[in-house]
Amino acid sequence: MIDLTDTDSSAIAAEFLRARRRAGSPAMGMVMTLVVVVDEDGANAAMEVARTAAREHPARLLGVVIGNGRGTPQVDAEIGIGSGASGERALIRLSGEVTKHPESVVLPLLLPDSPVAMWWPRNAPEDPAADPLGRLAQRRITDAAAVPRAKAKAMLTQCRNYAPGNTDLAWTRITGWRALLAAALDQHPGRVVSASVTAERISPSADLLSAWLADRLRIDVDRRSSDGPGITDVVLTTRQGDVSLVRYDGKLATLSSPGQPDRPVALKRRELAELLSEELRRLDPDDVYARTARRMVKMQDKAARRS
Repeated sequence: MIDLTDTDSSAIAAEFLRARRRAGSPAMGMVMTLVVVVDEDGANAAMEVARTAAREHPARLLGVVIGNGRGTPQVDAEIGIGSGASGERALIRLSGEVTKHPESVVLPLLLPDSPVAMWWPRNAPEDPAADPLGRLAQRRITDAAAVPRAKAKAMLTQCRNYAPGNTDLAWTRITGWRALLAAALDQHPGRVVSASVTAERISPSADLLSAWLADRLRIDVDRRSSDGPGITDVVLTTRQGDVSLVRYDGKLATLSSPGQPDRPVALKRRELAELLSEELRRLDPDDVYARTARRMVKMQDKAARRS
């Protein structure tokens, strides 16, 4: 790692070039820029997750720590390449007046003619697409489950402010659930008349799964609580019987359908790097997530009117 104190974007870019030359690689096959907006406490862990994801998606990784806005404006950076990961990386710390305009530091460091993904590991802006850094990206990744408080509210806020290119890792966590349930209904085409989703009391992923089922099946979905971990079971009721997917240990699930023997299926809770890597595979808008977000807002507004 190379430390630069009281620097600027030009010096950081020049150091990237010098580091590549010292490593004997004047050109590197990077396919995107991944910007990680993180606080100081979580910076090292978030950058390690991003580096793991970058093994599948070679990228220039820019960690941005927005510090105290008081005092003299200053930009400090730690720069490196290699060390078991492809691409380049820089952890940039901003302080003083420059914290009000972080995009002025990040913009010159984006790889030209390549997509930009923005990831907020914890405290994302309420409207990522309107955020100064978010406006630079084609893909904006948040994580409502990682906020310290009011996770359900954070998820609802992201749904209300959805814009093409937005996604949340709470949505990514239910990829396996959605795939297995869709496959089960393909094999058992009976009409679903009602459904229930049971999970920890506060689970943004369970809220999204309920909204997805309600949107795709045009039914009411009963949201129930359990001790977890995460989502524990989903039951789809048909006139021929229940289709259920049950997982109590966070690893192995049991899929049951009318007239069929119970079938064990792998449904492990995935690590953060795997979730991030999945979202980086697609940089176009996720239309299914968009519809689910709209449905979740309608469901929440309807529930609020009833209460």
